[in-house]
Amino acid sequence: MFETIKYEVNDGIAYVTINRPKAMNALNTQVLDELYTAFGQFEADDAARVAIVTGEGKAFVAGADIAQMRDMNAVEGRAMAAKGHKVMNYMEAIEKPIIAAVNGFALGGGCELSMACDFRIASEKAKFGQPEVNLGIIPGFGGSQRLPRLVGKGMGKYLIMTAEMIDAQEAFRIGLVEKVVAPEELIPTCEQIAKTIMSKAPIAISLAKSLVTNGYDQDLKTATSLEVEAFGVTFGSEDQTEGMTAFLEKRAAEFKNK
Repeated sequence: MFETIKYEVNDGIAYVTINRPKAMNALNTQVLDELYTAFGQFEADDAARVAIVTGEGKAFVAGADIAQMRDMNAVEGRAMAAKGHKVMNYMEAIEKPIIAAVNGFALGGGCELSMACDFRIASEKAKFGQPEVNLGIIPGFGGSQRLPRLVGKGMGKYLIMTAEMIDAQEAFRIGLVEKVVAPEELIPTCEQIAKTIMSKAPIAISLAKSLVTNGYDQDLKTATSLEVEAFGVTFGSEDQTEGMTAFLEKRAAEFKNK
């Protein structure tokens, strides 16, 4: 079904792998379309609880496909950006967690793809950057907005305006990634995180992602009112009854996959 990505589900984890190693997994329109389809499958599949996104070979995603974009006019460039935003925004809107396993270069569209995930685990070999100004353009898949929200306005401007490429440890220092691990530990670490999340109450996990995503840009009064309503919703679930009963009975909770 897919030509530019790999998609499989195993033990509740959906593995989404960009598979264009000869092109450093560059994002062209076909990759973006296939990613959108793959995440649609992930969202609809009750057996898939958490997704791990990574790249085949030595790159996570080295950027958007320059060969495809070079001769685009303004209308085509806007359409390309809109397609990228469609994918990234969809990833954020899915209530299931998505983990970026950044195995190598995450530049331009690759950095933007990683930032659309809920959090980023990086190999020690990973490199991050938004080099678009070197090409006469700006970040087009959300980088100008998500990067400052993760690392702060000043650092976001600095990285975008200088096009500086940073290593995994610097990305960790500024808050772009949540954890740095040895290359051979990258996927096992992400799988362990996924299993930890899957052991928690499914409804609470979905609501937690939605609250952080949708409340982050709201004023505090509006955002906290969203939390109040979501908190109330959890008390109408079997998860809440099971979780609190298990706590009082000093046993592990057995949540249902809903």
